[in-house]
Amino acid sequence: MRLSPYLSVPLLASLLLLLSLISLLSGAMPLTLADTWQALWGNADLAHQLVIWQIRLPRTLMSMAVGALLALSGAVLQGLFRNPLADPGIIGVSGGAALGAGLSIVLLPGIALPWLAFGSTTLFAFLGGMLTTLLVYRLGRSRNGTSMSMMLLAGVAVGAIAFSTLGVLNYIADDNQLRDLSLWQMGSLAGAEWARVGVSLLMALLFWLWSQRQAGALNALLLGEPEARHLGVNIERLKGGAILLCALAVGTAVAAAGMIGFIGLMVPHLVRLISGPDYRRLLPLSAIGGALLLLFADLLARKLAPPAEIPVGLITALLGAPFFLWLLKRQGQRR
Repeated sequence: MRLSPYLSVPLLASLLLLLSLISLLSGAMPLTLADTWQALWGNADLAHQLVIWQIRLPRTLMSMAVGALLALSGAVLQGLFRNPLADPGIIGVSGGAALGAGLSIVLLPGIALPWLAFGSTTLFAFLGGMLTTLLVYRLGRSRNGTSMSMMLLAGVAVGAIAFSTLGVLNYIADDNQLRDLSLWQMGSLAGAEWARVGVSLLMALLFWLWSQRQAGALNALLLGEPEARHLGVNIERLKGGAILLCALAVGTAVAAAGMIGFIGLMVPHLVRLISGPDYRRLLPLSAIGGALLLLFADLLARKLAPPAEIPVGLITALLGAPFFLWLLKRQGQRR
């Protein structure tokens, strides 16, 4: 069933607002709606203000920003590869970011960068994701242009190298380093802080603005590259810009919250089911849907086994793996 865009946007936005409020109310310290409202405006006691402003609000906003980044990346890459099974990890950025974080944790544990507000591990994760993506993009280019099939194969190979190297780092790490590596690979929003939130929100806004400007070109690309060229689309420029921006977006998301899978696969496909393939509607709805899904997964991570907290990457994997199998079956039935 497809919904009108005049209905789907307000509906998803309302659900996102409701979940955001539930997220602010949820935690080890019970707070009422009145307590939360007063804390937001600075009229509550200091303990309530610290809980809201230093823990729950940054975590809520980072869930929304990271979810939006991953979902937008998935939507753009699925259009670029013209394949609904495409995922942000397909260009190697997730594996590279994980490897960068692993190198920082295991081989450079004592490095300190006082000028960096959000820690050296975050920086190394971002740089690792960018470098692997540039390598994949370079391997996919030739004098005849950019081959998406070559990029796909290069992304698989580079990702395999990154994760095998990460396995070596797991083998040589001590107990504390192994724990940090495991938490990073499973994904977590517990380390949300305002520096990471600010970078993630800014990147999400810039990526959405760029992708929205390219909505017409992405729509044309759905018809095929020759048809898109005839319609005046600069294919090589679109591919290069999309790969670079997706790498920046996913690198930012992984650097902020670790490895969180399946958001970029699930959300764009679900949005297509309710609003159609038009990228003018698909992109904003994917951003809202990604924020909504990751916020929901984070709430489950906090609520399922209190006082312990399940890594949010495990929740998204448990939700996404059955969805991926259903999607594979659906694609097989179409063929």
